[in-house]
Amino acid sequence: MIEDIVKELGFLTLGTRFKRIGEALQAQTQALLTEHGIGMPAAHFPLLAALDWHGPLGVGELSQAVGVSQPVVTRSLKGLEESGLVVSEVVEGDRRVRRVALSPEGQALVQRAQREVWPVIEASVAQVCASLEGPLLQQLAALEVGLQRTSLLQRSAAVIAGEPSPRQRKTPARRTSAKKTQEPPR
Repeated sequence: MIEDIVKELGFLTLGTRFKRIGEALQAQTQALLTEHGIGMPAAHFPLLAALDWHGPLGVGELSQAVGVSQPVVTRSLKGLEESGLVVSEVVEGDRRVRRVALSPEGQALVQRAQREVWPVIEASVAQVCASLEGPLLQQLAALEVGLQRTSLLQRSAAVIAGEPSPRQRKTPARRTSAKKTQEPPR
């Protein structure tokens, strides 16, 4: 068996390790979304959640809200707009700025995801992270092994069956006028 060089190099390849874990989480989240009949990319949900949380935002504000570059946000918004989940309009007085908002279809999708999928994803990720203890590199190894042994999709079955979540949390109220109480995915 060939050694996992990224794991063996420890802190030297920490960024690659985080990327690898992120890709595994993203792919397994996508499988969960697909299992629930939601065919859109998992990577788009933080944008939808930010728009639901804050209301209409400019591209720069949306970039800041999700912590990715403006070009990445712009590319993602193009697909979301084409699929009818968001609408955008140019800000009066400054044609360079546009504000983006959830469309009614986007709002319905977010509400459905908040109800049916986000709690399952969160509980499944919390479950795989619950046993993490000790130094960071050991935690990363345990997280990778946990995701390889039992996917989020498999863990979701336990979550849906009603097994208790490894952690309980209180959710802050959103800043929108509706004052909803669910927290968006991270």
